[in-house]
Amino acid sequence: MGYCEDVQEFRDRKDAHFRTGKGPIPEDVLDEFTGLSYYGADRGMSYVLPLTRAALDTSAEFTLETNTGEPRVMACYGTVTVPMLEGEYTLSVFAPLGEDAPQRVFIPFRDATSGNETYGAGRYLDAPVAQDEAGNPIVNVDFNMAYHPYCAYSDGWTCPLPPRENWLPEAVRAGERLPVQAN
Repeated sequence: MGYCEDVQEFRDRKDAHFRTGKGPIPEDVLDEFTGLSYYGADRGMSYVLPLTRAALDTSAEFTLETNTGEPRVMACYGTVTVPMLEGEYTLSVFAPLGEDAPQRVFIPFRDATSGNETYGAGRYLDAPVAQDEAGNPIVNVDFNMAYHPYCAYSDGWTCPLPPRENWLPEAVRAGERLPVQAN
């Protein structure tokens, strides 16, 4: 199977899971739920990037603000620099406190689509961490896997907000999007 087919299979599994009522879709609209809206998969929006690790001390603790005002404390695990059309942007990546070698890092971000084509508060990535041939940490930043936080679909969820340094000035047209409205 090719890359785009793999992305579509992942999306189909996610939609099927949400249809079971185990996700954020409110019960009163589950009967009408046909699936989430996505941008088309684009291999060019997937990057394998070096991870610059943050200092391993208490200064790595970072408080993410949330939509409910309830702070979420995580470890700022490091940064990745993403090459995009209009320039390179450095994003902070986070991990649960106490995880010295996470398998995935959390990357909350906003971009120029936020509030228009995508959820206004931003989107998230859960990006796999691996090592390159020299043993250096790398992160698979695949924007095709970007997803809306649960609070985009219904109330009652506490969702971390992307820190200012993770606000991208250009559009990331990959991953989940808001439903396209008919005119």
